[in-house]
Amino acid sequence: MCDDTGLFQHAVHSVPDRSHGYCVDDNARALLLACALNNPGEQRLSETLTARLAAFVQHAWNPDKRRFRNFMSFDRRWLEDSGSEDSHGRTLWALGECAHSDASPSRRRWAAGLFAEALPTVESFRSPRAWAFTLLGLDAYCAAVPKDSLAECVRTLLADRLIAILSLVETKDWVWFEDGLAYDNARLPQALIITGISTGASAYVEAGLRSLRWLMTVQTTQEGYFRPIGTESFGDKRTPPRAFDQQPLEAAATISACLAALRVNGNAEWRADAARAFAWFLGGNDLSLPLVDLETGSCRDGLHPDRPNENRGAESVLSYLLGLAEIRQLALISGDRAKLPRLRALRA
Repeated sequence: MCDDTGLFQHAVHSVPDRSHGYCVDDNARALLLACALNNPGEQRLSETLTARLAAFVQHAWNPDKRRFRNFMSFDRRWLEDSGSEDSHGRTLWALGECAHSDASPSRRRWAAGLFAEALPTVESFRSPRAWAFTLLGLDAYCAAVPKDSLAECVRTLLADRLIAILSLVETKDWVWFEDGLAYDNARLPQALIITGISTGASAYVEAGLRSLRWLMTVQTTQEGYFRPIGTESFGDKRTPPRAFDQQPLEAAATISACLAALRVNGNAEWRADAARAFAWFLGGNDLSLPLVDLETGSCRDGLHPDRPNENRGAESVLSYLLGLAEIRQLALISGDRAKLPRLRALRA
C-alpha cells in the first residue's frame, strides 16, 4: 500500500488504487502505528518507511494557511490549500505521539516543533472530533514537552468545550455530545478520559466514562457482539443506530477508549468490551465473518448486510493494526500474548 511518496488511500480488493492518490489522514494514522510499534515486544517499522510517513506530514503543512492539506493526487499535486478540521486534528495527534515516542531523537524534535506551530489554529475549530484528536495528541505532547503553557491552555479549552456540548445535549436516554452518532465516535470519550487522567480533572474522567458506557450499550447486540455504529446511521437524530455499514475505524476507536477507561480503575468490564471490539475483526460480528486476513494483515473495508466489503484500503488496514497493537500490549501485561495474531505491518 506504500510507494516512495507515502501510503495510498484506497485499494480494489488488495490492489492499491492509484486513482485516489494519498491523504494526510492515512499517513498520519500510519505514523501513529510506527509509534505504537516502538513498544516492548514489537518489531519496528523500517526507518525508511517511518521517515517517508513523516515527510508526507511535513509536506502537508501549509504555512501560509496555518493548516495541513489533506488530499494529494497520484501525480503529487495537492488538491486543496487546507484540509478539514478533523484531518488537522488527526495530524496533530500523530505529531504528538511522534514527539513522545518516536525512535529517532531528531524526529521527536521535528514532531514537537511542527505540533507547536500547528496547534494554535485549533482554537478556532468547531468540530468536536478535531478537538478530540487534538486532545489525544496533546496528551502525548505535554508528556514530552511539559512546560509548554500554551499547550496546557489549549488542552483545558478543548476539554471544556467537549464537556460543554455534552451538558447541552445529554438527556437520560441520550448521553452523547451531539444529536446524532457519526464516525470515530469513541474518540470523544477517550479524549476526555485520558485528559482527565493526565491533569487530575475528575470531571473530565467522569464525563468520558459516562458517555462511553452509553455508547457501549448501543454498540452491543442482544447476543453480546460488538456492533459499531453503521454509516447508514450518519445524519439520524436521537434514534437507535442502524446496523450497517460497519467500519473498522469504529472498532479501533472503541478498543482505545475502553483501554483508556480500564486505566481509571481496572474494571474488568472495560477489558471485556475491548476484547469484544477486537473480536469483531476476527468474526465476532453480525455475519460471523472475519474482516482480517491473518496471513497478510490486510483488513476488509467494512461489513455490509450480506457480506464484507472486499476492498482493503489504508484506513481499514491501519485500524486493524492499531487495534491489534493495543490489544497485544494489554496481553503482554496480562501474560496472554501467545494467543494473539502476529502483527504484520506495512512494508517499505
